[in-house]
Amino acid sequence: MRQQTIPARIRWGVDVMDVQPGDQILEIGCGPGAAAELVCSRLDTGKLFAIDRSESGVDRTKRRCAAHVEAGRLTVRQIDLATLRVPVKRLHKAFAFNVNLFWVREAPDEIALLHEKLLPGGKLFLFYEATRPEGLRRIVEAASAGLTSGGFRVSVARSSTPAVVAVVGQRVTAQI
Repeated sequence: MRQQTIPARIRWGVDVMDVQPGDQILEIGCGPGAAAELVCSRLDTGKLFAIDRSESGVDRTKRRCAAHVEAGRLTVRQIDLATLRVPVKRLHKAFAFNVNLFWVREAPDEIALLHEKLLPGGKLFLFYEATRPEGLRRIVEAASAGLTSGGFRVSVARSSTPAVVAVVGQRVTAQI
């Protein structure tokens, strides 16, 4: 099998997430499996649970990352986020690249599910390519508003090369 390249935007995003060897991570919209491949290469005892609504996305990820699936570091399922039942009790991180769900409409149920499944202090990373700056402000504002409404503390990170923005929602530790 030939070596597949990992796009610069994916490399930047995975670096921003600071994947740790024991992290439990959810990928929303795994597509061709580039992010799954890179994330799994950084896991030891941790696991990645990757989902996609598309059968072809799931198949491509499984093929590209077959060694990680076989090693038990990666589980890939065809499912919609709204109906997801995460197989781990708590996640350290969740992420999505170019998933429209979080900015084209309100998604309170999906955001509530992610808030519930993330550990206190856990983070949700929403990455968007910034190749069309005229629409980027709307994306960042809408995604940030949805995460804030869902109980996340929101920050934004940007990269000019590659042109990517990350809307990061951190689950705030419960107050006693």
